[in-house]
Amino acid sequence: MTESAQSADDLLTLDNQVCFALVTAARNVVAIYRPILEPLGLTHPQYLVMLALWERSPRSLRELAAELALDPATLSPLVKRLEAQGLVTKSRRELDERVLDVRLTDAGRRLRRRALEVPAKVMESVGTDAASLVALRDALAPFSGARHPQITDG
Repeated sequence: MTESAQSADDLLTLDNQVCFALVTAARNVVAIYRPILEPLGLTHPQYLVMLALWERSPRSLRELAAELALDPATLSPLVKRLEAQGLVTKSRRELDERVLDVRLTDAGRRLRRRALEVPAKVMESVGTDAASLVALRDALAPFSGARHPQITDG
C-alpha cells in the first residue's frame, strides 16, 4: 500500500474520527456527573435544566428548550419530574395562555447552593483544572453551536 493510500485509509479509522471521540466523551462525562449529582437528586439532563433556570427564572418552556438544544416534547417530562421533586413550578402566562412558564421554587433556589460544589468535584474526578475545561469547551464550540462568552485578558 502506498503512503497516500495508507493516509486515506487512516482517515476512516474509527479512532481517528472526531464524531466517535465526541460520542464517547459525552457518554463518559455523563457517567462522571452521575455520582456527583445523585446526592442532589438530579440526573444530568435535570441538572442542565436547573443550570438554565439558575441563570434566569422564570423561562418559557419553549425558551428553555431552545437554550438546552432540546425539543419541548423531550423537555416536558424532565420539567415534570423536577416539578414532582418540588424544585420548579409550571404555570400558564397570564397575558398569553399558550406560553408555559417554568420557575424555580424556594427549594430549587436552595439547591443551587449545594450544586456549587459540582464543578470542583467534576474537576477533581477528572484530574483537571478550570482553565483546561474552559479550553476544552472553547475547542468544542465549532461542533456545538453553543454560545460562549469570549474570554479576554482585560
